[in-house]
Amino acid sequence: MAQANIEASRRVIEEAFNKGNLDVFDEVCADGFVDHDPLMGDQDVEGVKRSIAGYREAFPDLTLTIEDVMACDDKVVMRWRGEGTFQNEFMGLQPTGEKGDPVQGIGIDRFDDDGKVVESWGQWDTLTLLRNIGAIPSEAPAPAS
Repeated sequence: MAQANIEASRRVIEEAFNKGNLDVFDEVCADGFVDHDPLMGDQDVEGVKRSIAGYREAFPDLTLTIEDVMACDDKVVMRWRGEGTFQNEFMGLQPTGEKGDPVQGIGIDRFDDDGKVVESWGQWDTLTLLRNIGAIPSEAPAPAS
């Protein structure tokens, strides 16, 4: 079962984030699914689809690369790196046309006995994303003397 769960988690990265096939969530997620995200907060399947569509609109060449995968019991953990060029408005900010630094993240998916994702937790480098889109300065201010 661990391998099937890994493949379901991998499909979310490869099909939804990288190709824009958001219907994959309907296939791999259970009813009542909840995604816990540090930037967007808790979301259901439809909320996650809207968020990913927003990222893909702002960063049309968005690519997430899976760096590591681990599975244990009912959980799959993936460490990933994301890159994309800021080409359309995002969070009210105008695009820079810049690729920026890669964003790193870790996701944990919990599966039910039917092999469906019931809950996901994401911890990712929102600071780098916010710097990449110009929401905060790219360098920390010098300390006051």
